[in-house]
Amino acid sequence: MDLKAFKLDIDELIIQFAEFDSTAFGEFKRVWLSRKFSYIFEASPSTNQGFFMQSLYAHSIGYMVSAGSLSSRLGGLYCLYCLYETQSIKPPFKIYLSLGELRQLKKLAIDAKTTGVKVVSALLKTMLEKNMFLFGCVGVNEGSATERVNELTDIQNARIQTAYNKLFANSRLEHFIHMDMGVELGVDLVKKMSSDYAAAKELAIKDAGQVIDVENIKHIAENRRLIGDTMEKTAADWNSQKELFYEQTGFSHLRGVAPPNQEPNDSEQPQTEESEEHENDVIFGYKRFWVLNF
Repeated sequence: MDLKAFKLDIDELIIQFAEFDSTAFGEFKRVWLSRKFSYIFEASPSTNQGFFMQSLYAHSIGYMVSAGSLSSRLGGLYCLYCLYETQSIKPPFKIYLSLGELRQLKKLAIDAKTTGVKVVSALLKTMLEKNMFLFGCVGVNEGSATERVNELTDIQNARIQTAYNKLFANSRLEHFIHMDMGVELGVDLVKKMSSDYAAAKELAIKDAGQVIDVENIKHIAENRRLIGDTMEKTAADWNSQKELFYEQTGFSHLRGVAPPNQEPNDSEQPQTEESEEHENDVIFGYKRFWVLNF
């Protein structure tokens, strides 16, 4: 996917804003609107939208964490905020930010506060309160946009796995989703029984016909669809619908997941509440710091 034209648009936007050493968010909005910059999403691809958005974010972050002028760095931050707020994709893609970039953003906030640019503190509070960021490890100068998207995918997959485990905890929903209706209803046995019954019925009427008039009951033995065949078709339809459900939801790759109440392997160490809380403190400590100090 060639995104050079999109990145060039961002370059021109930030350069125009920084041309007169402006630091005001209102001035950036004026430049954004004068260039009708929100139309950048009209040319966005119909596929790989996550890659597209993270590439735009990464390019803006490049300005934000650069060694350039304060105006240029603020232009990167303002552009990042506006890209998130004006994107046409719903729900909006969060802004991937490495912990190294997070430290640089904190430094930018301090520099802006020192020079009297108070809007930056308010803007960062808004971004944090709206949970716009998704934190990771690969920085803008440490890997390609593809690597960033791959890490985001891994994070999202882990969240989906957790949600899956919670959804099916102590529930029969998983049983019904993966149920083999043919086995559940004993279709093979019913089909054999219905075939045997049809054969016995036909034989009984044939034998009776040698003794009495069976014209009025011959229709009972006429070829009709057996109950076993009907159940077999129903089970086949169920399997078709189940496969369609797997395709639409992606649940098929989760079939091997152990139920949440299954005993863990000896080699696996379950995560304790203390370790989980510690992990959250490490990642989101910056958020609390900003909210309290700005």
